[in-house]
Amino acid sequence: MLTPLRLLALVAVTAAWLTAADAQQVRYFPLPSGAGPHDVAPATDGTVWYTAQRAGALGRLDPHTGKAEQIPLGRGSAPHGVIVGPDGAAWVTDGGLNAIVRVDAQSKAVKTFPLPNGSAFANLNTAAFDRNGVLWFTGQSGYYGRVDPKSSEVRVWSAPRGAGPYGITATPGGDIFYVSLAGSHLAHIDIATGVATVIEPPTPQQGARRIWSDSKGKLWISEWNSGQVSAYDPATKHWQQWKLPGDAPHAYAIYVDDHDKIWLTDFSANTIVRFDPANQKFESFPSSESGAAVRQLNGRAGETWGAESGNNRLVVISTK
Repeated sequence: MLTPLRLLALVAVTAAWLTAADAQQVRYFPLPSGAGPHDVAPATDGTVWYTAQRAGALGRLDPHTGKAEQIPLGRGSAPHGVIVGPDGAAWVTDGGLNAIVRVDAQSKAVKTFPLPNGSAFANLNTAAFDRNGVLWFTGQSGYYGRVDPKSSEVRVWSAPRGAGPYGITATPGGDIFYVSLAGSHLAHIDIATGVATVIEPPTPQQGARRIWSDSKGKLWISEWNSGQVSAYDPATKHWQQWKLPGDAPHAYAIYVDDHDKIWLTDFSANTIVRFDPANQKFESFPSSESGAAVRQLNGRAGETWGAESGNNRLVVISTK
């Protein structure tokens, strides 16, 4: 039988073990001064790309050594999003250059795909590759477009409701959807014609910010204004919504991991949140410092990565 003293000792030991486990589960990587990281993209070689927005560069972190290098993207660069393409290169949406930028993973060569002559300032945000290997991108000023890596052709369309296109994703089948922050809607792009069709969420003025597809093609959306995470199934046209924990959540980033768990960031709570659709429960991972401002999440098997733009560091949560 446990005496009260032995019970208290056991509780203390258990609490200490949980603290140690939590410390191993979440790790932080400081970046070079002035980097201003915005988006991240883990690569297959174990490194992690990040957009050093304030430095006008693309960074690459080696988590094993903690060292980061930064590749300048050109005068006036202000990179926003980064993803790893089918070719293994890093593809960047650069708002400062008003261009898509490709950085080769081996040679680090930088190739720029400017928007067509006469194009307005698009305020480029994020990108995704379709089933044909064509890159699609959004511009918050009211545009979306595509780059064909084979021909280097760049095309731009005006968004159906003007300003707001922000997050974009590809489903497992290679279909492309984006969300509009200012327009508070979802849109599907016909990759053959380039025509975007608006899909109305059930919550008005929700401020749809980022979007990610799960392994079954269901779309998950972070809603900035409503503080919700929403799910839309294109096959059934069915919507679901869940409010994030707390009194006044603001959901910014979203990422669906290899187990179809949903990860979000809540600016109000300064935390990364994991949502399990199976039991509809949330779990929080608060930052170790105030003002983290994680604007985007991404990952690979067993790891969820984010860029703490407010603290000039990257964060990884291990789920192995």
